[in-house]
Amino acid sequence: MNKFFVILLLLSTLLSCSDNNLVFNGSNLTEVKLDSHFELVSHKGEKKTIKDFKGKVVAIFFGFASCPDICPTTMVELKNIKLKLGDNSNQLEVLFISLDPERDTPELLGQFIPSFDSTFIGLTGTIENIEKIAQQFKVYRKKVIQGDSYTIDHSSGIYLLDKNGEIRVRHSYGSDITLIVEDIEKLI
Repeated sequence: MNKFFVILLLLSTLLSCSDNNLVFNGSNLTEVKLDSHFELVSHKGEKKTIKDFKGKVVAIFFGFASCPDICPTTMVELKNIKLKLGDNSNQLEVLFISLDPERDTPELLGQFIPSFDSTFIGLTGTIENIEKIAQQFKVYRKKVIQGDSYTIDHSSGIYLLDKNGEIRVRHSYGSDITLIVEDIEKLI
């Protein structure tokens, strides 16, 4: 009987150490089990999948390079988040996934992305690739015609993935970056 309680205590201790029990500041998506897999092209012309970032915490933001406000603001916030991580900054990978593959070529992203941080990676693909990954992450995306041009209406938030590539947390646009940093540190 004593052995039973010792084993039960040991099991409950092990389960309580699981990172599935972490309390996040952002919306916890752990139990939703969203699909994080993709195959896109980086701003350096390299094919990338989520598996390329295994072992690092990944922050993903969906946007487009000609966005006038939310996208560049979020990219600056991601730069500041990385700075606040200090010595842990090398354990965070920041990915910008374009919602405008018609205009956001690897060459254009090659100019846009490094203007925020040279370690950030811009990703693009076919419209089918982008629509698929947007659906996987539950990102709203709509092309809106404006005269001779267009813009992209989209939801905005920062997704945090753990070191195994699982989507764990979403922070809405305008979230306090200190809270985002705390969540990243929990995943590190």
